[in-house]
Amino acid sequence: MTTTVSFTVATADGPRQVSVAYERTGSGEPLLLLHGIGHHLRAWDPVTRILAAEREVIAVDLPGFGTSPALPDGVSYDPGTVVPVLGAFCAELGLDRPHVAGNSLGGLLALEMGRTELARSVTALSPAGFWTEAERRYAFGTLRTMRRSALALPVPLIERLSRSAAGRAALTSTIYARPGRRSPEAVVAETFALRGATGFHQTLEVGRGAFFGEDVKGVPVTVAWGTLDRILLRRQGVRAKRVIPDARLVRLPGCGHVPMNDDPALVARVILDTSR
Repeated sequence: MTTTVSFTVATADGPRQVSVAYERTGSGEPLLLLHGIGHHLRAWDPVTRILAAEREVIAVDLPGFGTSPALPDGVSYDPGTVVPVLGAFCAELGLDRPHVAGNSLGGLLALEMGRTELARSVTALSPAGFWTEAERRYAFGTLRTMRRSALALPVPLIERLSRSAAGRAALTSTIYARPGRRSPEAVVAETFALRGATGFHQTLEVGRGAFFGEDVKGVPVTVAWGTLDRILLRRQGVRAKRVIPDARLVRLPGCGHVPMNDDPALVARVILDTSR
């Protein structure tokens, strides 16, 4: 079941309280899972059971997404602010430098956690931050279109579309290469998560300057990219390898931008191999 924890973080305006929703399962070394923009912790459901056989898995709703409340007024959604919030979250739960895996926005945050010594290993699945300016504008335009479409669709139509493979493709084919594999309930839930993401616009706004340009030293790093990623094109993985020379660069055949649904066994193996 989802649990919410509240804790205090330091900001330019003094201490502020932040709340984060999460789910915790399994046993072993801790593994923190971070989703992408507009998504929620349910994105990891296809791989959670596999990972929990070897790791204590903590999947979170990032602040302003899923069921986690928005950050306090005046607190930025940029990685330089969100990563310390995640560090405070880990401290509150007694997690000592967990392994971290993230997708898209979550991949960028995972790499930053590795760079700032908050993670003991990092697996970044199609991480943000390795784009050219043209690629960033394309990705942000696609995300805004997805958000507008989710907001425009009546709830009964979303529910009706989710009941067929063709309808699920219409709703989620931008992020999944195999949308038919996603359950109707999951598709409805993630469409609602995109509609209700209070941190969506603020995250995109600060994301204009989000470029990851520093090496991540001292921890194992894997960067993995789906060959059918339609949001962050796979050539960005080559740039990531140039920035982080010791990283393992992995190709995820037949996977889209959110690969956990497209090939759960492969994604889980990549994460576990890195965390070993």
